[in-house]
Amino acid sequence: MGNHKTSISEELLTALRAIWLEFKSFALSGNMFDLALGFIVGTAFSKLVDSLAGDVIMQGIAAVFGKPDFRNLAIGPVRYGSFLTELLNFLLLASVLFMLVKLLGKAGLGNFTGGGGTRGTRHCTHCKESVSVRALKCKWCGVDLHPVILDPADEEIITSRNKIIT
Repeated sequence: MGNHKTSISEELLTALRAIWLEFKSFALSGNMFDLALGFIVGTAFSKLVDSLAGDVIMQGIAAVFGKPDFRNLAIGPVRYGSFLTELLNFLLLASVLFMLVKLLGKAGLGNFTGGGGTRGTRHCTHCKESVSVRALKCKWCGVDLHPVILDPADEEIITSRNKIIT
């Protein structure tokens, strides 16, 4: 009977180890780290833009209108000023993010090239799977693609492909 208890404990330990290894593999995967890093950077960036809105731009508005924000504006019990302040903060954050994405795209950083899908993707003409706008060959079905965005280095590949076809 003592062996039976030992085998159950060993089976339980083996199962727990397997679950732990699977969880560790998941938690330490690149996608999880990318998500965590994106969240941390996004939170810090949000604080930076909030400071820009509240400490710089809203102070400029205060100089023009005589109030640092619109929170106290109201018509009777309806306090629309708080909404206006939050709307202005949102528009400032959205415009700063838009300008940052445009700047990164012009610098060639990130995958912001658009052209048929989100984040620089489009659908393969043959298998309809999502592929990069820069792809010369579908990674799913292998069919030759004409890139939406042609890098100078890819021109030679396209030229040689066209010679083979004709």
